[in-house]
Amino acid sequence: MLERHDLTEAEWERLEPLLPDPTPRRGGRWADHRTVVNGVLWRVRTGAPWRDLPACYGNWKTVYNRHRRWSGDGTWATVLDGLRVGADQGEGEWVVGMDATIVRAHAHAAGARHAAPADIPADRLVSVLDELLGPSPAAAGHTGGGVE
Repeated sequence: MLERHDLTEAEWERLEPLLPDPTPRRGGRWADHRTVVNGVLWRVRTGAPWRDLPACYGNWKTVYNRHRRWSGDGTWATVLDGLRVGADQGEGEWVVGMDATIVRAHAHAAGARHAAPADIPADRLVSVLDELLGPSPAAAGHTGGGVE
């Protein structure tokens, strides 16, 4: 029985060839890859402890060990690379969402001025900046420091 967020048939058909051979090199048979992958996805999605994995995904230790093994041997990286192939050739445009947890402002950015200071004349400000930074390539055409 599929849970609400388990892999669909189409998703599984795309993912299955990227996974290792389901017959282990030694020992007994491996638990079904699809059940294990669904268990890993459930755990990652919920953030719950491994021991709280629902029984429909099998033994939590089996799912944990497979996830750990595939993390160590590069299987997950291979899966990600395989799933990305051709992703930019699809329909529509990519949308990227960012917030402050991804792109942080520098600590000194807080309270920065947005306009030139009113108490320093613009021509003086340009000469001070030229002293600090050196003349800019556009200095030959600057108009006295006014904002254009």
